Amino acid sequence: MNTNLALLQAYPFERLNQLKAGITPPAHLTHISLSIGEPKHPAPKFVKQALIKSIDTLAHYPSTRGSIELRTAIAQWLEQRFHLDKDSLDPESQILPVCGTREAIFAFTQAVISPNNGSTKPIVITPNPFYQIYEGSAILAGAEPYYLECNPENGFVPDLNSVPIAIWERCQLLHLCSPGNPTGAVMSIAQMQHAVHLADQYDFVIASDECYSEVYLDERNPPPGLLEACQKMGRTDSARCVVFHSLSKRSNLPGLRSGFVAGDESILKQFFNYRTYHGCSMSLPVQIASTAAWQDENHTIENRTLYREKFSAVTDILRSCMSFPEPEASFYLWPETPIDDMQFAKMLYSQQNVTLLPGQFLSRQTPATNPGLNRVRIALVAEINECIEAALRIKQFISSLDTSKGT
Repeated sequence: MNTNLALLQAYPFERLNQLKAGITPPAHLTHISLSIGEPKHPAPKFVKQALIKSIDTLAHYPSTRGSIELRTAIAQWLEQRFHLDKDSLDPESQILPVCGTREAIFAFTQAVISPNNGSTKPIVITPNPFYQIYEGSAILAGAEPYYLECNPENGFVPDLNSVPIAIWERCQLLHLCSPGNPTGAVMSIAQMQHAVHLADQYDFVIASDECYSEVYLDERNPPPGLLEACQKMGRTDSARCVVFHSLSKRSNLPGLRSGFVAGDESILKQFFNYRTYHGCSMSLPVQIASTAAWQDENHTIENRTLYREKFSAVTDILRSCMSFPEPEASFYLWPETPIDDMQFAKMLYSQQNVTLLPGQFLSRQTPATNPGLNRVRIALVAEINECIEAALRIKQFISSLDTSKGT
């Protein structure tokens, strides 16, 4: 077996199940789970209809590159959404459909990392806290993860200036996540361009995970993207830059397993070669349904309205008892906890039958600190009434902690 498998840490939800094991929550309270970032809003009806109408295409093998109709729809969506020049993206060479960003980011890391023959491992730089696929894919590719803390001092955006030169010189891949999971922080165009300059200087690839880009709170101010940052630098080739997008959050289609990777033509040419062996072609019904989803914006606007209502209601309740950064995007809150985050999550489940994810399950200890310590991730994915009920229970639980401290 691959000896690097032994270096993997348990996935956050495995650890959460272990934390809750043996606990019997109050039977009179309905369980509310706000731990997993799985959208609960209805999937668009027109996408489901496209799946049904195309079901007979299951009789055919799909191609690795995907249909030109899908790739063209994706290119047009990117150009419109991120203010790119018309026809600036070539659907033939700069777009690849993928079976969700999780699959794609893992595979991309395996394709990009070139293990050294010597004792010094290549480095993959990742934000901290982070989506655990960044870390796991790096380890299994034979690389060493380097964690960049996202904390209140840097606006929960990784401070690239804090990375030592010796680390940049070994870096082969930089993971960015904007809007951030779990913080909701958004990188500016200038911060992304700074990353591009560093990639030029030290010759590494930037993988920008932008799967939360369509869940933002200010309809007039959508988060920027890495390809947008490249174009504003006068670049038309997106050199060393690739972006990952998904229909899971944008269109409430996590089970469709549909997304794409776009950007640097030379990188995607080699990644395509990898994928012909990897065997992750998207089925034809999913391609047809995905084409329909990328061509429609109305359902995403409605989706954002629902999240906006939930954020407003929940933050109004929790603001008096918890401190959290005001997220610009994503559907997460990242509040501080008055006690250890694991103990907080365990006791909340035990007393209020609400499940949240401890922050330290999403982060790693560095020489300075663990940025997830004494925080929890709240995923506002349930229906608004459930989210409000959960917020009220959390507030009641915190009040009980305050009362017990005073006695």
